[in-house]
Amino acid sequence: MPGILLGDQFPNFDADTTVGRINFYDFLGDSWGILFSHPKDFTPVCTTELAFAASISDKFTMRKVKMIALSVDSVEDHNVWIKDVMALNNSSAALPFPIIADSGRKLATLLGMMDPDETDREGNPVTARCVFVIGPDKKLKLSCLYPATTGRNFDELLRVIDSLQLTAQKKVATPVHWRPGDKVMVLPNIADDEVTKLFPNGVSTKEVPSRKKYLRYTQL
Repeated sequence: MPGILLGDQFPNFDADTTVGRINFYDFLGDSWGILFSHPKDFTPVCTTELAFAASISDKFTMRKVKMIALSVDSVEDHNVWIKDVMALNNSSAALPFPIIADSGRKLATLLGMMDPDETDREGNPVTARCVFVIGPDKKLKLSCLYPATTGRNFDELLRVIDSLQLTAQKKVATPVHWRPGDKVMVLPNIADDEVTKLFPNGVSTKEVPSRKKYLRYTQL
């Protein structure tokens, strides 16, 4: 399980990366951040993941989200592997986000990223496919932990970030399969006399057998 929980202050750290030494808080500034680990450089699933992440990096930038990756490899290995990653996109450009080198596994252990069931050729444990979304307040907003055998869906991560950013500003929740532009749900703790002021576009209520008025929808 991740070493930190939702709402916790995300630890600050200094690390060596493919763009030099960074301080994590300085790197984020006042932006949102997504930190995602992969098990190992020069492996098939990891290569497809980072190649796709690179191909849609502008979509994260549009949302003011800074991306940064991590694995237990060295900076030197990262820099060689990046060429393979970008070649999958038929590009020789630089990777549009840094990769943290954590060969000592200290940061991955601190953050609960290690996969106990996966090891490298030397028998050393590697990082799972962990995802952390960090808000501008430096608090953890979302965490996901995938095994090494399962690649992530970065389109879904964008959808989740859209929901996190919306619900951080509005007193709403997003229902199943929500996409930007869809109706959202009014939070259950919003009293009826507040609804008109908060949601001038109106609110519709779905009738259910319990007759409880908790399924309230609005269009923002």
